[in-house]
Amino acid sequence: MWTEAPRKLALREAPLPPPRTGEVQVRARFSAISLGTERLVFTGKVPESEWQRMRAPFQEGEFPFPVKYGYACVGDIVAGDGLPAGTLVFTLHPHQTRFNLPAEAALPLPQGVSAERALLAANMETALNGLWDGRASPGDHITVVGGGVVGLLAAWLAARIPATRVTIVDVNPARAEIARRLGAGFAAPDQAAGEQDLVLHTSGNPAGLDTALALAGQEATVLEMSWYGTAPVTAHLGGGFHSRRLTLKSSQVGQVPPERRARWSYRRRLATALSLLREPVLDALLSPAIAFDDAPGLLPAIFSGEREALAQVIDYRDAEPQN
Repeated sequence: MWTEAPRKLALREAPLPPPRTGEVQVRARFSAISLGTERLVFTGKVPESEWQRMRAPFQEGEFPFPVKYGYACVGDIVAGDGLPAGTLVFTLHPHQTRFNLPAEAALPLPQGVSAERALLAANMETALNGLWDGRASPGDHITVVGGGVVGLLAAWLAARIPATRVTIVDVNPARAEIARRLGAGFAAPDQAAGEQDLVLHTSGNPAGLDTALALAGQEATVLEMSWYGTAPVTAHLGGGFHSRRLTLKSSQVGQVPPERRARWSYRRRLATALSLLREPVLDALLSPAIAFDDAPGLLPAIFSGEREALAQVIDYRDAEPQN
């Protein structure tokens, strides 16, 4: 699946050679759309300054268009070196029925992690990196502004730290039930408690950043995890921003935090994220699957928000003969 122009998706066929030495061939079962980033790719809002840094692993094409993009796929090994045929793996690969990649780029799914839930691994990796950057600690009062997939996963991780009190803030009241199931509280922006020890902003909306700043306590940290592409952001840094000595800190999954970088490889971090997906409650973040052949026609409504989704699953099982 390629983004060929702004708001235009299409399926392309291409020959696939046998895997080379050290490679495996994967037949996709499912992939998932990471709405925040892939919406910016779909609408052509990746800034030129970030064209190289924003490249996905195994991306083809160049920004802005045409580009084959995506980074959450689960499939079966069908041939190659290093992993037995039939092994179910997670890969950071664009949306494609079958592909070759280096064997070390395919991570076998841990026991207890379903194929569909494993699609959350890339978003879980972002959430994990955010908790590291925010230095969440036992007993903290933590608010996550933005109940999308990354925000919900970050809240779930934070709620598992002993004695924390975690609240998800979102304008959509439908997120309240999901928050409860994940062990967090829920509040609308105008009802959320202030004086928080740590606030994570994941909404992708500049208004959410102002909400996050307003909820932070004296000398607290606001961790900005949203990425806006080319959209300008006006944060209101008057009022109590300086008198409360707030810290506004960025977090981005492209780098392991400095204090861990000497010991943590990208593979170790991703494998850890996969291992955190054993809990069935996280299935609540998966939106009902759409068929791969239908995806170019259905995804524009999902990207626009006309059709609501969290982690939009794409199902490949009818996309090609299973042999």
